[in-house]
Amino acid sequence: MNGFEEVIAPLMVFMIFIAPLWLILHYRSKKQVSQGLSEHEHRQLIELSNKAEKMAERVQTLESILDAEAPQWRSKV
Repeated sequence: MNGFEEVIAPLMVFMIFIAPLWLILHYRSKKQVSQGLSEHEHRQLIELSNKAEKMAERVQTLESILDAEAPQWRSKV
């Protein structure tokens, strides 16, 4: 009977304290994920998109300059 009691005490602590906290935190994180991006994350995404567009324009400009000044540069890559 002593071995049974050793198992019951940690199981009760788990069921009373840890399991409810685990469930609350789990469903809170699920709710945040389902809500989508926060306002801050949305702004960051727009800023990154704008930076990516500017970088793409710069790459096109550099490629056109290289095409005009060194037409064989693409074959060397």
